[in-house]
Amino acid sequence: MLSISEAEARTADLVAAARRAGADAADAVYICNAATQISVRLGALEDVERSEGEEIGLRLFVGSRSASVSSSDLSADALGALVERAVAMAREAPEDPFAGLAPEDRLLRGPTVDVDGDDNADPSPAELRVRAEAAEDAARGVRGVTNSEGAGASASRTVIALATSAGFARGYSTSGYGCSASVIAGEGGGMQRDYAYHSSRHLTDLEDAQAIGQRAGDRAVKRLNPGKLSSGAMPVVYDPRVGSGLLGHLAGAITGSAVARRTSFLLDKLGKEVFAKGIFIRDDPHRARGLRSKPFDGEGLPTNPRDIIADGVLTGWIMDSASARQLGLEPTGHATRGVGGPPGTGLTNLYLEAGTLSPDDLIADIKLGVFVTELIGQGVNGVTGDYSRGASGFVIRDGQLCEPVAEITVAGNLTDMFRELTPASDLVFRRSVDAPTIRIDGMMVAGA
Repeated sequence: MLSISEAEARTADLVAAARRAGADAADAVYICNAATQISVRLGALEDVERSEGEEIGLRLFVGSRSASVSSSDLSADALGALVERAVAMAREAPEDPFAGLAPEDRLLRGPTVDVDGDDNADPSPAELRVRAEAAEDAARGVRGVTNSEGAGASASRTVIALATSAGFARGYSTSGYGCSASVIAGEGGGMQRDYAYHSSRHLTDLEDAQAIGQRAGDRAVKRLNPGKLSSGAMPVVYDPRVGSGLLGHLAGAITGSAVARRTSFLLDKLGKEVFAKGIFIRDDPHRARGLRSKPFDGEGLPTNPRDIIADGVLTGWIMDSASARQLGLEPTGHATRGVGGPPGTGLTNLYLEAGTLSPDDLIADIKLGVFVTELIGQGVNGVTGDYSRGASGFVIRDGQLCEPVAEITVAGNLTDMFRELTPASDLVFRRSVDAPTIRIDGMMVAGA
């Protein structure tokens, strides 16, 4: 693994070589990830994985033609051949009037924001095993748990660097830690499975393994003996661990590429109320220790916090440079990048701001509804907004969570669902996309 300064120099050198070989413009990205993963099951070590891989990718332009190539061999000979191959490919590529580097005047030039994403900790495999075993032991210790799918603990470190022919050359590093457990409750045809996990940038922020295991066990046991539910229109309440998926559907609909292709159900909603007044949805790439925090995007533009939805109103699209050119707009600092191919577009630490009602108050007036804890399938149409997902969870009856329910379908249209969405007050930052408990009235539920 190269240091940040070494990675910056290596990408800058590759860009310079591309220019010498005849490219009009170029950028290069270096990514190295080193990870250790420990898995245990039924108290025995099941797997130990250690991986370290580094790659460098080059994108170059000859006029309006471009090519992208990558290599895991960083030797001088390999990179020289990489440049020659990329130039030859670009000369044969079709012209693309929208392709190109980010505008030079928009690149990050000043100091970078410190997002505190790397703690430089290096837990040993033995330490990770202790954590995984503690999580599984706690889960298996819950009365009613009868089997285990295993538990795991992991640690990783990533170095990323980007250089462009406009003179940008920056890098940063991140660390990452995780712990999970998955267990089974019950016997025979009545078995139920559930899980719990937590991820963090700093090892000291990782949730206690026993708490993770306890939660996995409790969740599995609570799902035993699910009942049936009559079909009809009713309120659907989303647990935070699944409600965040609704924000993912929003993110996909406001990417510049979807808008440029006219494949988004929000095409005509720019500057209009998409959610109820008082709803704010924010993207915060500068959150300290955030799972997707970063000082610059995949094209070298500075990242900035932004209200995607402000008081219910859709404020704008998220765009890389290519999609911005297609739409006649400016890039927004949301480019994402791998070593192969052109940049894409994505958000960082996205979250729905908390509401004023507690979860109990949010469901207090529901005579009959569903509290969803798991979603199944991918039944969402990004063009029309039609939404239909298999689900399981608990029946809400007279304002209280009651018996578990499974094999149901919740359906609606995202345009209507967004307008009817009400957030609770229990927002906790645990993931890259976070939401509090969410209530949506008027959804169709198909049960028995």
